[in-house]
Amino acid sequence: MAIDTEVPPAAQEIQTTAVPGHSMARYLRDSWVLYLFVLPAILYFVIFHYWPMYGAVIAFKNFSPIKGILGSPWAGFAHFERFFNSHFFELLIRNTILISVYVLVAAFPVPIAFALMVNQVDYPLMRKTLQTASYIPHFISMVVFIGMIFLFLSPTNGVVNRLIMFLGGGATDFMGKAVWFRHVYVGTEIWKETGFAAIIYLAVLSTINPELHEAAIVDGATKLQRIIHIDIPGIVPTAVVLLILRVGRLMDIGFQKAFLMQTQLNIDASEIIPTYVYKQGLLAAQFSFSAAVGLFNAVINLGLILLVNQIAKRVTGNSLW
Repeated sequence: MAIDTEVPPAAQEIQTTAVPGHSMARYLRDSWVLYLFVLPAILYFVIFHYWPMYGAVIAFKNFSPIKGILGSPWAGFAHFERFFNSHFFELLIRNTILISVYVLVAAFPVPIAFALMVNQVDYPLMRKTLQTASYIPHFISMVVFIGMIFLFLSPTNGVVNRLIMFLGGGATDFMGKAVWFRHVYVGTEIWKETGFAAIIYLAVLSTINPELHEAAIVDGATKLQRIIHIDIPGIVPTAVVLLILRVGRLMDIGFQKAFLMQTQLNIDASEIIPTYVYKQGLLAAQFSFSAAVGLFNAVINLGLILLVNQIAKRVTGNSLW
């Protein structure tokens, strides 16, 4: 009598998952080359992002470089209380929030609109010219870029004031008046970063199925209708993710740019948390106090990104996690 040796499908699946060759160790051994490629990135984040977190403990100590982190005495929340009770607290929070929200509202939609317009250009040469011209400001050094801004906005020889006087207006010291600082900051941010930020949106638009546009054209849809009903829905998930990441850095606006644009005449509008931390931590050598201010800023950013991520997940269904 013949014996049926065929293994049922369910048993085959159990045997397959139980084979030692499919263990995690075997997988890592077979794929070590792939992990070798990402090793430099892992080391970078561990060394320059995760390991320095240990230094945040000095926010709760009276840090002394001689005694070191472990040997410095504990101060508890004394440095946080000092910051909250400081007369600079309200000024720093107000300036940081106003500039950050201004940049978010005014600058975030511009790359989206620019990408949608460039995507509709039918001539390849013109499209490449527009893209290249918009990328260039991003690659200019921030020091050089701010130097250009000071020259362009100079009240005596600046091209902007020359144009204003040609049209019958009077010269304005844009960099010397606090009321103009936020507008100049946001305007130059749009000029510098729009082209580079639009790259990711152009990449997403290139992945949209062209058959959708062909079908819309057959149905008589105009370019504007195709943008509204095809292109915009196609980039919404990406825009939501980038918006969450941007809000997560709401309190962490560019230190270098704000510091370089800062003068004694506009400091009432240009003094923000990052510039204050730099002055207190490095120039005044108040390491523990500046660490406390920086930690407070980081906690606010963490709370914002968690909040906005949950809101985006419920409203649009798109989120970071």
